[in-house]
Amino acid sequence: METKTKKTTVTLTLAALFSAIAFLVSLIFHLPIIPAVNFLKYDPMDAVLTLEALVLGPVPAVLSTLVVTVIRIPFGSSGLIGALMNFLSSVSFVLPAGLIYRYRKTLGGALIGLGCSVLSETVIMLLWNYLITPLYMGVAREVVVSLMLPGFLPFNFIKAAANAVITFLIYKPMMTVLRKTGLIPKSESSHAGNSTLPLILNIAALLILAAGVASLFIFHII
Repeated sequence: METKTKKTTVTLTLAALFSAIAFLVSLIFHLPIIPAVNFLKYDPMDAVLTLEALVLGPVPAVLSTLVVTVIRIPFGSSGLIGALMNFLSSVSFVLPAGLIYRYRKTLGGALIGLGCSVLSETVIMLLWNYLITPLYMGVAREVVVSLMLPGFLPFNFIKAAANAVITFLIYKPMMTVLRKTGLIPKSESSHAGNSTLPLILNIAALLILAAGVASLFIFHII
């Protein structure tokens, strides 16, 4: 019972930390990458959430995606439609990698999962761009269709590919740190850990989240 409780505490703590970091990076990094759709900007939030999916599983990562999306609504300018698009975009990337790696925890499984995530987000967001973007932009669907090849397709692909590369490069060093701190066991028989770490990480998550919200207020005032 104690081991199960400890595992739940660590999972919730890490989920809170990943959520806070995802929120913060989505606030700080906004990079337009395709001139035809310069209102769409890249941020590495999905990479953070996918790292969570690889560490904790797809369900906690999807829940964190929902939490971060909801937190961003009052401070964004895209409204509920934009929030829905952001949620669909993130889930279409996070979920395939998390599901595949959950059942195939190898280098090959990680690569296959991330490749499927890139394909999933690119294809799914083209569909949702076709269906929802006319409502969001307030334009005829023909206008959106004309932007598919020069704008939406390369943006979604580049965004997903960049997040896949970031996830792949960061995952192993991050796991090494988590194992050394005892938050992730080195083996199934290893249960050593530091009981103060969940508290420290919870405080870190709250500080990151508070910094993000404060920055949002500052940006809106400016």
